[in-house]
Amino acid sequence: MMSSNNSVDLLEDGAFAANKNSWNRYYQNSVVQPLLTDLYQITMAYAYWKSGKMDDHAVFDLFFRTNPFQGEFTIFAGLEECLKFMENFHYSETDIEYLKHALPQGIEEEFFDYLSQLTAKDVTLYAIEEGSVAFPRIPLIKIVGPLIIVQLLETTLLTLVNYASLMATNAARYRMVAGRHINLLEFGLRRAQGPDGGLSASKYSYIELGMAFRNLPTRQSIAFGEP
Repeated sequence: MMSSNNSVDLLEDGAFAANKNSWNRYYQNSVVQPLLTDLYQITMAYAYWKSGKMDDHAVFDLFFRTNPFQGEFTIFAGLEECLKFMENFHYSETDIEYLKHALPQGIEEEFFDYLSQLTAKDVTLYAIEEGSVAFPRIPLIKIVGPLIIVQLLETTLLTLVNYASLMATNAARYRMVAGRHINLLEFGLRRAQGPDGGLSASKYSYIELGMAFRNLPTRQSIAFGEP
């Protein structure tokens, strides 16, 4: 079904359809899985399930508040990866086993059975065209569907859109300065935040904080950036 000329092709035979002519439509980054999220999202999902609100109708908007680089526009990117993620959304057996150990004891086995059957087939996604110029507080993506699943999609969609849009915007600014007839080369891997971005940041923050607390004589708070 289609919502408008500026929207994405949606829900063909219960799955998301996205740019069928693209050769890489079926190739998804192996890091982008349902567990690429915050534990907070899983606990929220349990609260919805426990209270019987998991199928409540929900609408989430993805937007940003300020343009990067103190600029006047942002280039929206990351939509293709969002569609791949939603099309393939499914908790594997190993995912479920991990969650059983990561979540507090006492959570009903039925909740994990519910998660193992969960997909994004009942979610509808609307978006502006990838590569479009976007502005603050205007939704880039709108997802509509059962409360529990749109909650579980939140963090992953944000990480897929935020970094992609940041880099696309930066590239557009370079092109505007260089002009149309100058070749630009990309060496971003040398300065990127590790091969997997947010996971690298989380890992090394955890290691650093663990070492810092072991060296403290007494318990105290640590403020990042202070000498």
